[in-house]
Amino acid sequence: MWLPFSNSSSRSSTPFELVHCDVWTSPVPSISGYRYYLVILDDFSHFCWTTPLVHKSEVTKHIIAFCAYATTQFSLPVHSIQADNGTEFVNKTHIFFDFSRHPPPQNGKVERVLRTLNNVTRTLLIHASMAAPYWAEALATATYLLNRRPCSAVQNNIPYQLLYSQPPEYSHLRVFGCLCYPNLSATARHKLAPRSAACVFLGYPSSHKGYRCLDLSTRRVIISRHVVFDESVFPFSSHPTHPSQLDFLLSSLSTAPTLAPVAPSSDVAQPRPSPAVLQELPDDDPAILVRDPIMYRAPSAGGTPPSSSTAGPARLDVVPAPAVGGSTSRPCLITTPGGHRRLRHLLRRLLQRR
Repeated sequence: MWLPFSNSSSRSSTPFELVHCDVWTSPVPSISGYRYYLVILDDFSHFCWTTPLVHKSEVTKHIIAFCAYATTQFSLPVHSIQADNGTEFVNKTHIFFDFSRHPPPQNGKVERVLRTLNNVTRTLLIHASMAAPYWAEALATATYLLNRRPCSAVQNNIPYQLLYSQPPEYSHLRVFGCLCYPNLSATARHKLAPRSAACVFLGYPSSHKGYRCLDLSTRRVIISRHVVFDESVFPFSSHPTHPSQLDFLLSSLSTAPTLAPVAPSSDVAQPRPSPAVLQELPDDDPAILVRDPIMYRAPSAGGTPPSSSTAGPARLDVVPAPAVGGSTSRPCLITTPGGHRRLRHLLRRLLQRR
């Protein structure tokens, strides 16, 4: 039985006094191979950081790197980190700060941020008609936008302004997934080479001032500051993604969604069974000892099982069953202790003859 949790209205007085952490698992790997992402939320400003992960074992090194980032960039130490009881936060690495673990109901702030991030990520992908494997790109843009919008958790203040003590800039924001043309003159091979290429806008780089542009012809990501946008055209709209394919972003935050089995439709052609499986076994196969239907002999009156009257390594005592209506019985397989291996070898040979 779960006891009710009391409401908490506590809030930190300085940045990085308390930091909330959690990890979300994606059932769909991204185009870069990411399957998880770590979210870190500052309790004072509600500014959040997200980091895509390939393995959950990477959580510890990213937390240590975040603590170093807070110290070098803001001259403020991380006093305490709050997380749930996930095993990704339990390891043998010694981290010299208070690491308090709470169940998910007591880690509600970061759980709500996870839900908000997933909702914004799903909205960006649907609006741009992009497939689910681009969720990591949309997640980075969702984090960038959420940190620059008023937040009700901090009295409608802006997380960016609370952390950096200056208002954010909005003039450079563009529509995610739209058509864009970055300037490629600096990397052109010769003076007659194209100076631009049609790309897809993927967001804002974290370490550069510019835009991330995906060149669909070369599958390269180009970072450039000089980009011309056409925010009314979306290159992925020619192959739109159905919104139901992005429902994994609305599922439970701790487990991947479980898909119910769907019966095959009669309109869809079903695969035919392999002909090698339907072939009859030869009569001289050494694994076949009895070719009559099996009938278990009734136990004797003393309660001891009867001994087989036939010599051989068979484990079952069988007797032929009488034919009913004069019909011939179908062959039946009784295998010896090594018969399974020979039978598999025979089936393998039959498959090789195809």
